[in-house]
Amino acid sequence: MVTLKAVVEALLFSSQKPLTPKEILQVVRLGTEYAGEQEVADLVKITEESIQATLQSLTSEYTELGRSFQLVEQVSGWQLSTRPDYQIWVRQLFPELRPTRLSPPALETLAIVAYRQPITKGDIEAIRGVTVDGVMQKLLDLGLVKIAGRAEIPGRPLLYETTLHFMEHFGLKNLNELPNASELRSLALPSAKISAEAQSNNPADALATAESPESNATDIRELEAETEAKVAVAPDPSDHEHDSTERG
Repeated sequence: MVTLKAVVEALLFSSQKPLTPKEILQVVRLGTEYAGEQEVADLVKITEESIQATLQSLTSEYTELGRSFQLVEQVSGWQLSTRPDYQIWVRQLFPELRPTRLSPPALETLAIVAYRQPITKGDIEAIRGVTVDGVMQKLLDLGLVKIAGRAEIPGRPLLYETTLHFMEHFGLKNLNELPNASELRSLALPSAKISAEAQSNNPADALATAESPESNATDIRELEAETEAKVAVAPDPSDHEHDSTERG
């Protein structure tokens, strides 16, 4: 007799991307049309809730058995991946694919975007006290940050926010899972200043980079440290690309 747990496990093992309970349900129902009624009697009346319960059961089962892989829920669905404890050995299979490490300035900038999004480049520069053109381009190229529109202020500067790839890379289901999210979002931080002359005469040049006051230095370092801590335990981007290979 084919069980729902075995079918779900087979789908997760074979998939090259995370699967949602809805997607799994659709595939299971399609599969039952090609199987004998006797073999799939338990699969005929399954629901999205029963798929969710099966996923939770598999997650607990892998943990209890101490397997080298785990089932994790990400923002885009569920996926099998090797446990971080074994990443040193797994990476030896792909010596030519070393991930690009983020520099401290990039981590600091990404932390600010993650906690204060959507945010303008001017506000980021006001918090950091330096220009961030090169760093922002690097984060955009890596797909960790994207343009989210324009701010409704003089000059209509671009707004930036994190991407789905950012969520997947750091293993987050939503932004509330960021460390100390509510606390760090409410910190009083400097913002870009708009001169009176710029507002009346030249809106395009309205944003001026503000220096970060010393009184905010501790709060900023705290925000950066939280994201750096998350980075330290997060898998590398290349790990997600090779999950299926690792499982094989």
